[in-house]
Amino acid sequence: QNPPNCYSGFLLSSGHSLHSRCTDDVWQEASIRTTVRAENEFEAHKLANNYKFGFRKWKSHVTERPIEDRSDVVKELYSELNYIKHHSGSLITAGNVIYVLLFGWWISIFYFLVSLLMFCTIAGIPYGKLCLQLSGYFLWPFGKALQKVSVKYIHLQNFPQRHSTYVWLVLGYPLLAVVHFLAIFLSWMMVFTIPVSKMNFRTLRIILLMPPEEVKVWTVKKVILLCCYRAFNWYYYKYTVDGINVFAVNLLPLVIFTLVIGYVDRDNYYVSSEAKFAMALSSIIPLSYYIGMGIASISAQSNFAVGAVVNATFGSITEMAFYITALLQGHRAGNKCYAEIVKSALTGTLLGCILFIPGICMIIGGCKHSEQRFNSRSAGVSSALLFISVGGVFAPTLFSKAYGNFICEGCNNSLSNTTKPFICNNCHYDLSENNRPLFLSHIEPLVYTISVLLPAAYLIGLIFTLKTHSHIYDLHISDAHCHGADHGAVVHWSRARALVVLILATVLMAACADLSTEHIKPIISNSSVSQYFIGVTILAMVPELPEIVNGIQFALQNNISLSLEVGSCIAVQVCMLQIPLLIFFNAFYDVGFVLIFSDLHLWASIFSVILVNYIFMDGKSDYFQGTALVVVYLILLALYFFAPAPLGC
Repeated sequence: QNPPNCYSGFLLSSGHSLHSRCTDDVWQEASIRTTVRAENEFEAHKLANNYKFGFRKWKSHVTERPIEDRSDVVKELYSELNYIKHHSGSLITAGNVIYVLLFGWWISIFYFLVSLLMFCTIAGIPYGKLCLQLSGYFLWPFGKALQKVSVKYIHLQNFPQRHSTYVWLVLGYPLLAVVHFLAIFLSWMMVFTIPVSKMNFRTLRIILLMPPEEVKVWTVKKVILLCCYRAFNWYYYKYTVDGINVFAVNLLPLVIFTLVIGYVDRDNYYVSSEAKFAMALSSIIPLSYYIGMGIASISAQSNFAVGAVVNATFGSITEMAFYITALLQGHRAGNKCYAEIVKSALTGTLLGCILFIPGICMIIGGCKHSEQRFNSRSAGVSSALLFISVGGVFAPTLFSKAYGNFICEGCNNSLSNTTKPFICNNCHYDLSENNRPLFLSHIEPLVYTISVLLPAAYLIGLIFTLKTHSHIYDLHISDAHCHGADHGAVVHWSRARALVVLILATVLMAACADLSTEHIKPIISNSSVSQYFIGVTILAMVPELPEIVNGIQFALQNNISLSLEVGSCIAVQVCMLQIPLLIFFNAFYDVGFVLIFSDLHLWASIFSVILVNYIFMDGKSDYFQGTALVVVYLILLALYFFAPAPLGC
């Protein structure tokens, strides 16, 4: 069954039919609609999943898009640099000058040296002339064209048997191949200089393997082999390879290098422990992207049940891999600081998702669009679930404060001055298993009860928003008969391929998480800042960078509803899925994880949920509201920065 040409839909914000309720409020909410269009059935399914509660929000396409239907800017990104186009303006740009400084001069010098070598061999003189031409070309290739010309009176049928060809393939081509491979790698890794990479690759693959008499640097229009106008193009941040963003592709070698050096250099002989920690944490970023792409691909090609299961299992795998490996590392080392780091990371993810991600999206979206509107009814559902989540997660902490003992390690006072108050050291509530009667009889059963209730509430939220009250996210997909759309949609990743990628990325994620927790000890032991701060910032937000980018892209497209749902979805999954899973893991294998948080975590989380619920009430957003959320987030980070080290660190 072929999908329709173009799919469009409307997200109805009203909770009931307009025919049944015609009050002013309903009319006001019904006027706030988001038009959703998709090129094919799979894209429509992906966009519909973005609006569903509990599904990971994904911006990138999961199917191939015909290049002829793309904009001129995108067409230029994917061009093979083999055509002459009308170019207005000067070729002396900052990017082209940077090309000369970074690439042009040394490529030109190598070509000149190889040309001298070819001239010395006598037989390779034709290739020496070609290298001399290319030496000038690569110094400044812009606006020039390498063209294929027809050569008369020279028989090139026996080109592979010519002596000059053997000399070239033995002496000249291998040297230039090294030069071009180096230029290809460097320019590709810099992303914005991908045109330079394409230019070098095409030269290496085609031009240097042609008869030298057929290659000329001219300015007339014949058969174009290579023509480049710009070395830099800022739009290459959008470039994809088989649907994968170029940054995620370029970071894959970092993952492999990190795992090899991490498990081979056990004694930190070549690379320090701090560097390994930084590399392992950075490697989580591309792996999170691949997991997100896999989830979106499977969900777009599957029914609701399969999509919900995949999102619930793999959606939290990034964070769970780090939390479990950190708890295991702390258990093996007998260090309770690791459990406190995990609690800080959990709280940091919660704060970042309900303050920073919505805030930064409101700011960036508000700078482009003066005021953005979103579905306040669906946002209210997310806010209610956040209240339930935070209330459940921090209930054992409040219970312990109500019934626990406030103790101090020691108090003293100067005997010479009795007017001064007593100075008490390390005062805290005895909230842990040290207070055995309270913990075993009251706190532990409460924790297990909450660990059952929170996933149940998550399931009820799924049923409410996707079944019984699906009109809150009512998405009608209809054929809009868009001109020129392609019937034969081709997905980037099939379900089998996406599943294989998910499994491989999960395994690599677990290995990177293991390395990061193995080498975190010098960071938390020798750091001049609080371990709280390390947990709530670096460990919490680095894995969420792909989600932050998705949220910003949604906001720039005036789809602030999805930007807000990105953070809310992660925050709800942290409280309702990840924390209960950690509790059950600790029940089967005791790693010392107790669901009791510090005062700073408690009050920061409660205040943040109240604030974001207030912001979401009117269904409107602008950069001022976003600034308020970000400023509050930064204030809380300042509190963590100056906070003393947690107990056990």
